[in-house]
Amino acid sequence: MANFTTHIGVGTVVSGALATLTLAADVVAPQNLVAVTLAGVMGSVLPDIDLKESRPSRAMFAGFGVALSFAVLFNAATKFSIAELWILWLGTLVAVRYGLHAIFHRLSVHRGTWHSILAAVFSSIATAVVYYYLLGRHEGVAWLAAAFMFIGFMTHLVLDEMYSVDIMDTRIKASFGTALKLFDRRHVAATTGMVVATAAAIWIAPPTGTFVDGLASQKMWSGLTQRMLPEGKWFGVLTTPRFAWGERATVTPAQPSTQAIPAAPLTTGSIPHQSPSARD
Repeated sequence: MANFTTHIGVGTVVSGALATLTLAADVVAPQNLVAVTLAGVMGSVLPDIDLKESRPSRAMFAGFGVALSFAVLFNAATKFSIAELWILWLGTLVAVRYGLHAIFHRLSVHRGTWHSILAAVFSSIATAVVYYYLLGRHEGVAWLAAAFMFIGFMTHLVLDEMYSVDIMDTRIKASFGTALKLFDRRHVAATTGMVVATAAAIWIAPPTGTFVDGLASQKMWSGLTQRMLPEGKWFGVLTTPRFAWGERATVTPAQPSTQAIPAAPLTTGSIPHQSPSARD
């Protein structure tokens, strides 16, 4: 299997490439782009959460504990005294970081159900739920984060399978086939639990209309195609090669209007920056 440094490195590169395409397509606001890119990087290490002593596992449970403890704190801020709030905040943090961490690893097996496409689907939908309900992101942004999560997760599984092949010794290791699988056949109970969790996540997931319409937008794909290569020189220095099948038509620039038109900076993207509560 690939080590943590390889997973985080490759996951960052893949998420960065996706973020570049997303920014060029003007899909989301730059402030939302950071959030969805982090989902991709997180997905690239998430499958190793079932390895008890791994850095991804400790980091994931610590981060989840911090987020949940502050969510509890802010929700109960006006209901209890300061001393009670301290107990709630610290108790939630400790319970998740150490209690839930211990229970999870008592029930899970490394390269079990978490190393499967089923787990990638669950993690993606759960990401959309968290971004929409807990972080207050627009439904389109939530599902974009879910897509980043899925690609990052799948990148991890593919890397683990690639590292199961010893190219220099021309042999396949015993771990081959345990990372990239549809679901875990060995542990039926864990797989059943993952199926139930996925169904529950789908039940409460935000609407997908905005995200699906965005992916199906011909204007967006046309814009990406036009921006894929520079029209003149690369970085203003190297001339773009011309090919008979790829020459672009010369476009006569429009005459400037005498009426001043305010600039339209890239601030919101095609997905508005709007929380669920603002729509209701």
